[in-house]
Amino acid sequence: MVVALTMGVNAGAGDTTSAAKNNIPAVLAAATSAELPARAADLVAQADAKSQRATTIAVVKAAVGLNPAAAPMIVGSIARTTPGMAATAAATAVALMPNLASEIARAAAAGAPHQAGAIVEAICRVLPSAYQSVANAVAYVVPGASKEILAGITAAIPSLKNSVDQTVALYAGNLPSVSTMLSGVVIAQNLSGPAVLPAPQGPAKGPPSPPQPNPPTPIDPGDNSPAPTGGTTYTAP
Repeated sequence: MVVALTMGVNAGAGDTTSAAKNNIPAVLAAATSAELPARAADLVAQADAKSQRATTIAVVKAAVGLNPAAAPMIVGSIARTTPGMAATAAATAVALMPNLASEIARAAAAGAPHQAGAIVEAICRVLPSAYQSVANAVAYVVPGASKEILAGITAAIPSLKNSVDQTVALYAGNLPSVSTMLSGVVIAQNLSGPAVLPAPQGPAKGPPSPPQPNPPTPIDPGDNSPAPTGGTTYTAP
């Protein structure tokens, strides 16, 4: 009896969570454009810890679907209300609106500055080609997070780790701006391109042979007689 009751309670909790997720589009659709970011943030904040990540993804997808241009504001609102979901919200929004990657990254970092590295990593995993603009956008609002930002880049794009490490070593711990650092990373990447190997060589050759004279051309007398082989024959007068 107790077991049956417990199973019923658990099933009811699962049904409630599922119903809440299914209700997200309707709740957001009832909000005005001005209310949408705050309403999205409220839905994420009200979710329990176990379902918060899934709820964040569902909320961002629904909210951005209703107003794509508001993606940075939606992410920024979620980041301020629930900082731990800033990276998830940002990555989800960038996947939907890659052309707004820098704006989304800036909004997320402004709302949750202590999540700067995680935000860069999450976005770069979704859109690695934008790592420079995303890192610069985050560094603009969180200038003291250079190490975390670079760590986020290398975690998302391991192929850049050697170039980042080489660039960091050049400054002996006195790191300049992230923008300057990333310019050095690009240069290091270009310098560490694939080596150009020499073309394979054939077997060694000896000295060139001296030119051979052309063989003598036989004379055709035209009467089927053998060609003269001696000197010049003179006819007697």
